Amino acid sequence: MDTEWSKDVPCSSIAVESIISVGTGGLIWGSCAGSYDAKQIGLTGIPRASFVAKTVGKYGFQCGLFAGIFSFTRCGIRRYRKKNDWVNALVAGGVAGAAIGAGTRNWKQVALMTAFLSGFCAIADQSTPPI
Repeated sequence: MDTEWSKDVPCSSIAVESIISVGTGGLIWGSCAGSYDAKQIGLTGIPRASFVAKTVGKYGFQCGLFAGIFSFTRCGIRRYRKKNDWVNALVAGGVAGAAIGAGTRNWKQVALMTAFLSGFCAIADQSTPPI
C-alpha cells in the first residue's frame, strides 16, 4: 500500500482507537495492581472489591486520558505541519504530560511530567522495532 492510513483517518478516530486500546491496558494493569495492593493492605470481602474496582477505574481512566490527548495532539500537529517526525511526538508528549500533571496542581510535578513524557514519547516515536 502506497499511502499511510493515518493520513486518511480523522484524528478523532485515531484518538478513540488509542483510548480504547491503551485504556484497556490500564484496566488490566489496574486489576493486577489493585488486587496486589488490597492484599498488602489486608482488605477482604466488600472493601477489597470496592478498592480493586476504584483502582481499575483510576488506572483505566488515566491511561485512556493520556493516550487520547497524545494521539489527538500528535495527529493534529502532523496534519498542521505536514511532516511526520519526532517533533510531533515531542510536542504531543509535552501536552499530554502537562494535562496529566495539571491534576496534581503542583507546578513542579507538571514541569517534571511534561519533560519526562515529552522526551519519552519522542524517543519511542523514533525507535523502530527489530525485524
